Amino acid sequence: RGRIDTYFTRVYNPLWTNPDGFTWMEVLRDPELIGCHVALTPTWNESAWFADYVLPMGIASERHDVASFETHNGRWIGFRQPVARRHHELDGETFDRTYEANPGEVWEEQEFWIDLSWRIDPDGSLGIRSQFESQDEPGTPLTLDEYYTMLFGGSVPGLPEAAEAVGLTPLEYMRRKGSFSLPGDQYRVYERDVPASDLAGAERDAGGVWRRPGTAGSHTSLEDIRGHMPFIGDGSPAIDLDGQAKFGFPTPSKKLEFFSETLRDWGWPEYSMPAFIRSQVHWEDLDMLAGERILVPTFRIPTLIHTRSSNSQWLNEISHRHPLWLHPSDAEKLGIEEEGLVRITTRTGHFVIHAWRTEGIRPGVVAASHHMGRWRLEDDAARSWGAGKASIERDDDGRWRLRRERGHVPYESAEPDTGLIWWTDTGVHQNLTFPVQPDPISGMHCWLQRVTVAPAELGDAYGDVVVDTAASHRIFEEWLAKTRPGPGPGNLRRPLWFARPVKPAATAYRYSSSESA
Repeated sequence: RGRIDTYFTRVYNPLWTNPDGFTWMEVLRDPELIGCHVALTPTWNESAWFADYVLPMGIASERHDVASFETHNGRWIGFRQPVARRHHELDGETFDRTYEANPGEVWEEQEFWIDLSWRIDPDGSLGIRSQFESQDEPGTPLTLDEYYTMLFGGSVPGLPEAAEAVGLTPLEYMRRKGSFSLPGDQYRVYERDVPASDLAGAERDAGGVWRRPGTAGSHTSLEDIRGHMPFIGDGSPAIDLDGQAKFGFPTPSKKLEFFSETLRDWGWPEYSMPAFIRSQVHWEDLDMLAGERILVPTFRIPTLIHTRSSNSQWLNEISHRHPLWLHPSDAEKLGIEEEGLVRITTRTGHFVIHAWRTEGIRPGVVAASHHMGRWRLEDDAARSWGAGKASIERDDDGRWRLRRERGHVPYESAEPDTGLIWWTDTGVHQNLTFPVQPDPISGMHCWLQRVTVAPAELGDAYGDVVVDTAASHRIFEEWLAKTRPGPGPGNLRRPLWFARPVKPAATAYRYSSSESA
């Protein structure tokens, strides 16, 4: 539908991770669709084979970053730091950019974007440079020290006070401690008391919600909404509960909604209350006698990390086999032997994989884990601990074919352990065979697949993947037709209160007259 002049894939491997990866390959190779593809990645990936520039980004120990995980009943933030830079700084050295200290002059991403923004807008006339300009030293780029000083000093509740108590700045506190746990009970946030000062200028409506004029929760026109909208919710500060102002939930009613007025008003009344949804893999729709089953392609194993662990020697030595989980009763019905080759056929193509008969999965369902099926196109380039040599060709009928030429083999390198590789399996790239199935309401991909399971056919080889991208495009249009077009109430593109990391101005949510026509 258009052309992208310059496309950055940022720590993102769409050709491998996304469904219908061969369509991604077609697009990345077509200069009429993408003028320049820049792959920013900490480890080599399949999409990088089709990039004009591959820029290595720092891994966790080579960059500044914040992180948090679900570890306990609490909220905390961790601070990653580039180890080499910090080590040398403690010895008295100074650096303008992290790549000056990193091995291989590897950049850290935040500095890359800051510097690129200044190159794009050198005189500030585009209004871009000012977004990345130092407040401490106007006329110079923002430094990461200044950025994290602002972040830790103004965005982490309780951190400035904790740092002051030990005689440190918030940034220095995080540099030394590495993490900070937010004080107080973080469990029932919705029951927190809201102080009267936070209700200043707000008005209590008939539903008990305190609404502040000039927010998404209280406005006459979109032009009335001032400043940045919160990433989730409509800006209403509280709900009245038995005479007390409580924080509530980030919904229009400030309650946990069993009935959703939003879904009703936006054209999905049948889903305004929780209900059973007959999915694309509903069991009653399967032709079990013809070999149809439900494929679960999304389950993880505990030793690998999405697609980012192929560079890990020990993790790949532990986990490298990629079997299809299959219940023995299904195996008997389908004539599939233990370790036998299986052809899994989707609506767009097929892949060939080994079977593992196990009672660890229910009859009617088969599964192949995420992580596996990594490949490289050249023998001596982009080697890792998890990628096998493969080739990509187009058959006479227009279908793409990925063929595994060779599994893992030992090889000589600067790392002696590459000569000790004893395993050969690198798995099967199953995601290539999945059509794009966007949920009609959210747009999220529906990963579960309705497939046909059968013994491999003559000429099939382990790791084979065959895909018809023309069929993929037709199936995408089928799913797209399931949605209900906008605009929504008030001529809006989407509800104002829905979550979005960085919301644009409220007026950007309005359909233009030409779009509505």
